[in-house]
Amino acid sequence: MGIGGCIVLIVVGAILTFASDWELESVNLDLVGLIMMAVGGIGLAVYTSIYKRRRAGAIPVVEEHRRDVI
Repeated sequence: MGIGGCIVLIVVGAILTFASDWELESVNLDLVGLIMMAVGGIGLAVYTSIYKRRRAGAIPVVEEHRRDVI
């Protein structure tokens, strides 16, 4: 799951928690929304952590200057 998927989970969870008036007998939509927001936040944190590790392990660019000696 990438950054987009994590953001979608957070947005859909917030809509379910704060902007919906639906009531179902067997499902608490407020709790489902909170769980979705938590999973999206954790996923975003994990994704950025892995991305930082990949960037830190990148091979640095080394420039060589050649001088001609006569």
